[in-house]
Amino acid sequence: MAQINVRRLASDMQKVATEIIGKDVSTLRGFTKQQLAAIAQQAALVAAGIADGSIAKDTQDFFLDSLEEMARSFVNTLAGLVSVIAEQVWNALVKVLWEAIGKATGISLVVP
Repeated sequence: MAQINVRRLASDMQKVATEIIGKDVSTLRGFTKQQLAAIAQQAALVAAGIADGSIAKDTQDFFLDSLEEMARSFVNTLAGLVSVIAEQVWNALVKVLWEAIGKATGISLVVP
């Protein structure tokens, strides 16, 4: 049976992880930029409304709470996306490892 080339295996794992992260980080970057721009725009509108009096004192909390919820939703969505990326990287790494072990031992391992 073939021995595992440790350097090659580490390189293969780095390659699959980088491919997944690189692709998904581009998606994340676009999502993040768009969402933060929307939150910033909403904050500017609220600030202008408070400053010029079009948002009355008794409704300020409503608009500020809405901004807070926008920020919370953004963070929750971002955390979910990062979790998905981590799961994809884990799956890719385990697949590379199981294939290397399978080649070295001659047995077929089922990827968990």
